[in-house]
Amino acid sequence: MSNEMPALMEMARPSAQEQQRVEALRAQLRNANYLYYAQDAPELSDAAYDALMRELRELEERFPELLTPDSPTERVGTEAVNLFAPYPHRVSMLSLDNAFSADNLRSWEDRLRRQLGAGPELAIEYICELKIDGLSVNLTYENGQFISGGTRGDGLTGEDITPNLRTISALPKQLRPLSSRASNGDNSVIPLSEGAEAVPTPGGQGVPARIEIRGEVFMSHREFARINGEAEEQGGRTFANPRNAAAGSLRQKDIAVTAKRRLDIFLYAVGECEGWTFQSQHDLLQAYRVWGLRTNPNVRVCEGIEQVIEFCDEWSGKKGELPYDIDGVVVKVNSFSLQRELGQVSSRAPRWAIAYKYPALQVRTRVESIEVQVGRTGALTPVANLTPVALAGVMVARATLHNEDEIRRKDVRIGDWVVVQRAGEVIPEIVEVVKGERTGDEIEFAMPANCPSCGAQVVRAEGEAVLRCPNEECPKKMHERIRYFASRMAMDIEGLGDKQCEQLTQVGLVRDVADIYALTKEQMLSLERMGDKLATKILDHIEGSKTRPLARLIAGLGIRHIGEHSSEVLASHFGTLEKLAAASVDELAGVFEIGRRTAESIRAFFDEPHNQRTLSKLHKAGVRPQSHDSAPHSDRFAGKSFVFTGTLIRLKRDEAETLVKHLGGRASGSVSKQTSYLVAGGEAGSKLTRAQQLGIPVLTEDEFLQMTEDITEESDLA
Repeated sequence: MSNEMPALMEMARPSAQEQQRVEALRAQLRNANYLYYAQDAPELSDAAYDALMRELRELEERFPELLTPDSPTERVGTEAVNLFAPYPHRVSMLSLDNAFSADNLRSWEDRLRRQLGAGPELAIEYICELKIDGLSVNLTYENGQFISGGTRGDGLTGEDITPNLRTISALPKQLRPLSSRASNGDNSVIPLSEGAEAVPTPGGQGVPARIEIRGEVFMSHREFARINGEAEEQGGRTFANPRNAAAGSLRQKDIAVTAKRRLDIFLYAVGECEGWTFQSQHDLLQAYRVWGLRTNPNVRVCEGIEQVIEFCDEWSGKKGELPYDIDGVVVKVNSFSLQRELGQVSSRAPRWAIAYKYPALQVRTRVESIEVQVGRTGALTPVANLTPVALAGVMVARATLHNEDEIRRKDVRIGDWVVVQRAGEVIPEIVEVVKGERTGDEIEFAMPANCPSCGAQVVRAEGEAVLRCPNEECPKKMHERIRYFASRMAMDIEGLGDKQCEQLTQVGLVRDVADIYALTKEQMLSLERMGDKLATKILDHIEGSKTRPLARLIAGLGIRHIGEHSSEVLASHFGTLEKLAAASVDELAGVFEIGRRTAESIRAFFDEPHNQRTLSKLHKAGVRPQSHDSAPHSDRFAGKSFVFTGTLIRLKRDEAETLVKHLGGRASGSVSKQTSYLVAGGEAGSKLTRAQQLGIPVLTEDEFLQMTEDITEESDLA
């Protein structure tokens, strides 16, 4: 029996439901990343985000064939929005895997030992640092001079916010060089005692020729209270929490606004570094202090994981004493040589570090009422209105109840005392009902049988937990669809925000997304707070959106089960909207990553008369999306799946993957029995081992390029 088990496990294939769950999780996480990193407006708690990420990672580990290179488990953050110039990082800015208990930390240490091929006799030295709740940045210094800085973005490219960073008084514009007494001849750092004085040396010696210094920009509780207090007095927008305030302040186009807000910074990591080497994280922090960089003083070197656990427990009780927010402790293997040996889990996270996350904060309050919101797909979402209560420096007055099943499971009633959890999100969640506080006067809540917006009878599809309004002309549904269509995630029509979309639908000027393109300046000027200049600007952006990429239009149409990634997949496969609209269910289901259920949803969308009229109006209005440039140029690799690993010399990874797609093949991020070839570059790791175990052909980069030698220059990636 034991000999058969591995074979049985390898034969396991994901069900359609599991595939759909993976796609749903990815859509939720991508949206959460966009709101958190690009919009500074998170809607998911840290705990909820971590739970979704763990579920997705577990499914991808069980079914490696479902893992894709663009999965949130393989990426960091999100692509930067176009408010600032791009800021490429010379060395990727990685994210961290999480631990939520002492046992999680012990298991992590066990994994490290296995990776190092060592037993319990190896004493691993760690360094613990407080996990600051702010905005990650990357700073470039050349010969000690601050040159530029940017946000983390997707880990590879962020946004250039150099002028804004210069307003932070704690950030030195010139590093203080280490004296010759503080460095070896090869410029490796000699550990300095706490508070050791650095002696400037002539000619800027004692600093790296070039270095990327990473850290966290944050806002103190005192400054947060000050700017929110001023905003309230002036009737302006207040921030939900210090993290949002710091991120919003740092990404201001007007640096005068940034300068007025007293941002602070702690530096703790290094990217590219020329002309200098460090032996450990402790040495790095000591060098930073001597160079004049601000580091967090609450750092401890620990011998073994039990001392790490003691540090985490200690700060769990003391974190409320700090003048700024933390949400955990970052634990790192101290030795840089061990860090290099351990390497990375993926392109997203290193093996040698982990974030120990503290439990989300909780408070008790009462449910005063429950209202139902209608989303762009018609989904009805119950939201609890709470007696306002302070939680982590923010007044909480609403909490999502998700769906009908969730209300029943938790048995939430109007008038109940409930425990509310929040860890940085705008809309918190109800953790549990305090049933011992019930008086008998509580009122059970039932989801409506009719849409609260249009009165249509709601429906619930088999296997779903969500009630939906089926009326395509539902006012609230139309408003949400139009708002999403104009958002940055879809057609990116600047100036056409939530309030403008609401007014346009309320007065009947816009009844579907195509009506946006028929708007006149006279109609725009009839809206509240709409001047001639703003109206002209919005109409110009509407005109410019007519040639957005095809994937943006597909995403904006609001097809159920279709998010950003699925839109890219469909645009890549079909190339034009006309071909997509004409595709049968079987053709759609045959597209990689598009399951049967999603295919049926797409077909149903294009068969619906209301949607057909909308598409016809879009065409007549001159909406001509750009054809997707990933459409196959030949079928040379049809039916073939390629995986790339290691460092490629002649091509970038994304160029190689696009080349495969141009030749009709598929590029995957993980090795499975369905993989046709593994292309291995320098320093290939576990994917190469896996391919060899499965007997999959392994190609060098030159061998791969030789297979593509007859591609014309017109179909190349130039």
